[in-house]
Amino acid sequence: MIITTHAYSRAGLVGNPSDGYFGKTISFLIRNFKATVNLWESPHFEILPGHGDLTRFDSVRDFLRDVRLHGYYGGMRLIKAAIKRFHDYCRKNDIALRQDSFTVSFHSDIPRLVGLAGSSAIVTAMMRALMQYYNVQIPKQYLPTLVLSVEKDELGIAAGLQDRVIQTYEGIVYMDFDREHLEKHGYGIYEPLRPPRLPPLYVAYDPARAEVSDIPHRNLRALFNAGDPTVLAAMQRYRQLTDRGREALMAGDWETLGQVINENFDLRRTIMNIAPENQRMVDVARSTGASAKFAGSGGAIIGLYRDGRHYQQLSDTLAKLGCTVIRPMIFEE
Repeated sequence: MIITTHAYSRAGLVGNPSDGYFGKTISFLIRNFKATVNLWESPHFEILPGHGDLTRFDSVRDFLRDVRLHGYYGGMRLIKAAIKRFHDYCRKNDIALRQDSFTVSFHSDIPRLVGLAGSSAIVTAMMRALMQYYNVQIPKQYLPTLVLSVEKDELGIAAGLQDRVIQTYEGIVYMDFDREHLEKHGYGIYEPLRPPRLPPLYVAYDPARAEVSDIPHRNLRALFNAGDPTVLAAMQRYRQLTDRGREALMAGDWETLGQVINENFDLRRTIMNIAPENQRMVDVARSTGASAKFAGSGGAIIGLYRDGRHYQQLSDTLAKLGCTVIRPMIFEE
């Protein structure tokens, strides 16, 4: 029997990047893209390489283009680290696992390295496969913390809990990473939201703007740890923005929500460097009257549009930059 599990891409609606700094965020799932893991029992243990782990190309030129766009980061290391951390968790919690072997294959159609949480989706899907294979139940509120430990502790990648929370809970989730609660329990306060109606959201991305997401976070982490007053004040402001965004979301107040989205990005500019091509995406989207902020760490943006005609104008305008624009599917049909 083949076990098949999925985890979907996501976008931060408001609050990011404060999730790693005791802030608050609201995120939503993007079911348009997903990572898939297949796992089956076999006589030996094997991990089949995914696209990002390929070592054969049609030419050196194709290889260099792949490295330029995606760096040296494939999914193989994520799968390996996830399996190790899962076994560490079971050993620590006295969960006995049967001693047999399996084969893993994985695939993802999430645009790579544009801030749509492709890496954490692979890890989350792998954890789900292992839980099903071994019939192990990991508390839902703790699973995002375990998934984060795969990248943060095992691989040394700077990241926060937000991506793993939304990929675990799905839908739309309000997250409070209150420091006292987080340090006492090992996880934040997570509340799924189901607004009476969904806002008119768009997601735009350009695969050519690939960037390893933990690079900008490393600089921000250093400033936060040093007690930089601008960074500390920004993280408190993100908490306020998230609560304001939640009220607007649940009330169907799209004008206020759009203002919150714009302010979220403008605040980000005060504490992080923004690549000119990423700034251009935001500027061009706003020039049409749409709101715009990063979905994650850059390479993709999200915001609100007014109506169908406005959405078409937004799509046509961003297409001139090489961007693809989609309407995100958030909940299961």
